[in-house]
Amino acid sequence: MAVAVLAMVVTFCGGLGQSITSFAERTNDAKSKKLTEDQRIVHILNRLGFGARPGDIDRIKAIGVDNYINQQLNPEKIPDVVAENKIKELSVLSMSTAELYEKFPQPGQLLRQLQARGVLPADLAEARDNRVKGGANATSPQPGQQPAGEMAPPPNQPPAQNPLDNEKYRAAIQQYYRENGLQQPQRIMAELQASRILRAVYSERQLQEVMVDFWTNHFNVFAGKGADRWLLPSYDRDTIRPNSLGKFSTLLEATAKSPAMLFYLDNFQSVTPNPQRNQGAGQRRPGLLRELVNQQRRREGNNPMQDPVMRQPPPQQQRRGINENYARELMELHTLGVDGGYTQKDVQEVARCFTGWTIFQPRGGAAAVRGLMGDEARRDAGSFFFNARAHDDGEKIVLGQKIPAGGGMRDGLMVLDILSHHPATAKFIATKLARHFVSDNPSPALIDRIAATFTKTDGDIRETLRAIFMSPEFNSTDAYRAKIKRPFELVVSAIRTLGADTNGGPGTHQWIARMGEPLYGFQTPNGYSDQAESWVNTGGLLERMNFGLALASNRVQGTRVNLSTVTGSVNRADIDKNKVMNESLRTILGGDVSPATKDALLKQLDKEVVVSLPGPRSQEPRDMAGQMGGRPEGQMDGPPGPPPGGFQGGAQRRPRTEASINDPVTKVVGLILGTPEFQRQ
Repeated sequence: MAVAVLAMVVTFCGGLGQSITSFAERTNDAKSKKLTEDQRIVHILNRLGFGARPGDIDRIKAIGVDNYINQQLNPEKIPDVVAENKIKELSVLSMSTAELYEKFPQPGQLLRQLQARGVLPADLAEARDNRVKGGANATSPQPGQQPAGEMAPPPNQPPAQNPLDNEKYRAAIQQYYRENGLQQPQRIMAELQASRILRAVYSERQLQEVMVDFWTNHFNVFAGKGADRWLLPSYDRDTIRPNSLGKFSTLLEATAKSPAMLFYLDNFQSVTPNPQRNQGAGQRRPGLLRELVNQQRRREGNNPMQDPVMRQPPPQQQRRGINENYARELMELHTLGVDGGYTQKDVQEVARCFTGWTIFQPRGGAAAVRGLMGDEARRDAGSFFFNARAHDDGEKIVLGQKIPAGGGMRDGLMVLDILSHHPATAKFIATKLARHFVSDNPSPALIDRIAATFTKTDGDIRETLRAIFMSPEFNSTDAYRAKIKRPFELVVSAIRTLGADTNGGPGTHQWIARMGEPLYGFQTPNGYSDQAESWVNTGGLLERMNFGLALASNRVQGTRVNLSTVTGSVNRADIDKNKVMNESLRTILGGDVSPATKDALLKQLDKEVVVSLPGPRSQEPRDMAGQMGGRPEGQMDGPPGPPPGGFQGGAQRRPRTEASINDPVTKVVGLILGTPEFQRQ
C-alpha cells in the first residue's frame, strides 16, 4: 500500500472517530433539528435500505417520502422481478434440506459408505474407521471423552490420519461425485451468500432485506458448525425471510423450531435424563433410520443384514442429557437481554421445557444411503420434530409462572409466549432496533416509546418500525450519517451507488469477509456488533479503502462498474480533475462532504495510489468440505467471537498482490468510497 493512501486512511480514521465522539456529545433535543427534503431521502435510502442507486432520489421525490416508507413496510405489494431473476439460477435456494444432503453429500460420510461397501482400494481398508472431523456427521466428544465408537490411541502414538488426506481416497470420492451427479458442499454456502448479496443490491424490497440482515444477526447461526451448512438455506428461506416484518412471537417460534438453530445451540441433543417415564408417547425414537432401512429391504425380499452397510456395529452412544445452551441464549440474546431478570434456575427450567425439540436425521443419514430409503425418510431428513420420549414432562416454573406437568411440546410453546410478551423483551428488542436504525446510543425516551409500541401492537415488527421511522430522533440531523456501515452494508451500498452489476459471487463476498463480516461466519451466538467502535480502526479502514479502489478499477471478481454513470463523459486526455472530483462527490455523496475530506482527496490526485488485492485462491481444504473451523458440538460457552480483522473464514491467510491506479477518474471514485462520509449512513 502506497504511503499516500495509508496517510489518507489515518486521516479518515481520525475523521470517523471525531464524528462518533461528537455524536455522543450532541443534545437529545432532536425536534429542532430537522433534515432537509434531500437529506431525509438520502437518510431513508441509507437506513431503510442499502443506499441510493442512480435515479432513486428523484423517484422518491416523485411519490413522496411517506409513501415510500409505507411501500417498504408492505414488501409483499412491491414487484421484485429483477432480484428474482438474478437469483433464479441459484438452485440451492429452492432445495429442501433432505435434497441438499443428497445432492451435496459430506465427503467424510461418503467415505464411510464407500468403505463399508468395499468400493475403495483394498490396501486402504485399515483406515476405514478413521474419524473425519468437521463434517456434517462429526460428533464431538465432551472434554476428556473419546469420540463415540473410537478406541483411545496408545500413548505417544500420532493421531490417526484423515483418510481424505490420501490421494486414492480423494480420487475415488471425486469419481463417485461425478458418476452420480453430485456436487461439493462448498456450493451451498456460496449460493446462499450470493443470494443475500444479490437481493440486497437489486431488490426493490430494500427494508425487507435490511430486516433479514438484522434478524439473521440477532438470531445468529454459524455456518461452520457441523451440519448447519446444510440447514442454513432453509433457515433463510423458511424461518427468517417470511417473518422479518411480522409478529415477533411468530418469528421467535420459527427460530425455536428451526433445525439450524436447534443444531447450532445443541438443543437437538437435549433429552430428559429419565426417558422411561415417556415410553408410551409413540414418537419417533433412536434407531428409526435403521428400522426404516430394514423395512424397505424386507419389502424388496432382501436380508438387511447381508448388506455391509447394515452389518456395521452400531456406534457407541454418547451419554446425553439436558443441554442448557439454547435456553440461555434464548433469554439472554433473543428476548429478555442479559439484565432481563431471569436466573440460572430459569435457564434450567426452560431447558427442561425444550427437551425433545429435535431434528430427524440431523446430519442427513437418510440421504446418505441413497436409493435404500422410503420417500418419507428421505424427505424428512434434517426436519424438525418433537420427540415426546425425550421430553421432561414434569412440572416447571419459568419466571414465576407454572408450566403444568404433562404438557409435552406445549411446554416450549408456553415459554416462547411468556418471553415474547415480557416487558424486558419489549425493551431489549426496542433498544436493538433503535441502535440499528437511529444511533449507537439511542436515548432512553426513544427506547421507551418504541417498547410501548411493541407491547401495544403485540410485538408487530412492522408497526414498531413505523414508530421508529416517524420519530423526531430518526428524522433529525443528529441521526444523519451517524451510523458506521458494517462491511456487508458498505459493499452493497458501494455497488448500488455506482450502478455496478454483480453476480454476488465469492469475489464479492471475499471482500466482505476481509473487512471482518463473512456472512454466517460469526462463531458465537451474539452475532456481529452494530456499533461503530467494533469497526473503526486503521486496519479495518485500510481494507475499506482497498475495496473502494478495487471496485472503481474493476478488480472485484464478478462485479463490473461503468464510471461514466458517476462522472459523466470525460476526456481523459485533457481532464479537469476538479470537475471530476465535484461531479463524483455530487453523484456519490450528494455533494455532502466536509472541507477537510475534500482537501484530503484533492491532495491525493497527483500522488501514487496502490490497491492491495487478494491473491489467487488457495487449494481447497483437504477434507473437501470447506469447513469454517466451528466449535465442536456442545462447546458454545466461552469468550465472545473475534473482532473484525480476526476470524475471516480463511480470508486473512490468503496472499495479496498490489496494483497501481493511474487513471484519475478511477482514483477519485475509489478514494471517495473510502471517505468518512461514505463510510457512514
